[in-house]
Amino acid sequence: MPLSRRGFLRSASIAAAASAVLELPALALPLQVEAAHRGDIPPNAIKLSNNENAYGPSPKSLAAMQMALAEGNRYPDRYNHQLVEGVAAFHKVAPERVLLGCGSMDILRAATGAFLGPGKALIIPQPTFEAIAEYSKPQGAETVRVPLDRNYAHDLDAMLASASKQPSLIYVCNPNNPTATITPRKHLETFLSKLPANAVVLMDEAYHHFALGTPGYESFLDRPINDDRLLVSRTFSKVYGLAGMRIGYAVGAGETLKRLNDFRSIECQNVAGVRAALAGLEDQDYVQMAIRRNAADRQEFFKQAQARGLKPIESCANFVMMPASRPAPPVIDFFRNKNIEIGRKFPPMDNYVRISLGKPDEMRQFWQVWDQMVRAIPASS
Repeated sequence: MPLSRRGFLRSASIAAAASAVLELPALALPLQVEAAHRGDIPPNAIKLSNNENAYGPSPKSLAAMQMALAEGNRYPDRYNHQLVEGVAAFHKVAPERVLLGCGSMDILRAATGAFLGPGKALIIPQPTFEAIAEYSKPQGAETVRVPLDRNYAHDLDAMLASASKQPSLIYVCNPNNPTATITPRKHLETFLSKLPANAVVLMDEAYHHFALGTPGYESFLDRPINDDRLLVSRTFSKVYGLAGMRIGYAVGAGETLKRLNDFRSIECQNVAGVRAALAGLEDQDYVQMAIRRNAADRQEFFKQAQARGLKPIESCANFVMMPASRPAPPVIDFFRNKNIEIGRKFPPMDNYVRISLGKPDEMRQFWQVWDQMVRAIPASS
């Protein structure tokens, strides 16, 4: 029986995923975190669970991917070089200060290998994106989880106190996932100035574009500081709409990147993803449109929440963390049974749910199911 193009692509994706797991066991760890909530998502489900760009990549990125199919027999070496050069020019740094990864998660994984080990500590806020904590487990380092402060920002004083005790890798997610909140730039600068010399800070700016214009927020790539201990990671998964293409990067000092490079996945990019990222980087008009569209979708979400007497945490990203007034698991299951996937549970915020912003029609269906859920599941006392 002949294999259709769709069937071929599906089979190829499964084979590639299996190969990656076999060759790099550590890469599979964060998938365990996701698998508990994701399961088998029906192809027609409304997906509001992974903070993706619901509108997809720019037309220029789509065209680049289509053209790249004819080069599927070639390694993407020359395009990798072009992307490094393009990212460096975009951020006004030398190419030696840019390192590509298989999504920004590859950067997180490499950082745990480069900067952690027995007698060292990974210091992270709680809650935050858990992948780096999962990646750190094989390194034998201690993981120190520091609760967010009352404003859902990083408690930098508590993180500093922990860092003073032992060599540390400090993870700062700004805006933070899952709370979609920022930690002000001036507080982060003070924090960095007080850190001991044996600490390295990984600043995850995956949601940077959605926070632009927020009072107190400023990227460490848009206005860099001279500190070799600081690594900044970015991804093409969010505003560029290329989550499935797995292209991310780190910007840092040359010597710091050399240590990181020793643990980076080798030959992990694909020609379609790299060409799509190149096209996306050059299509800043689409990026600006995506930022405006997200702001409008976010404003409409808060309007609908307010009409229902709900008080979500103020969002600086493309998702919203919202109190459900009942435990998250039955709420998640209720939505799944209505063919809508929302975010997983994020301890210790057990009565909150994280909602990724979708297209207007998807969000109308979300609110219809929310109203049904409120009637069906009693609120916690």
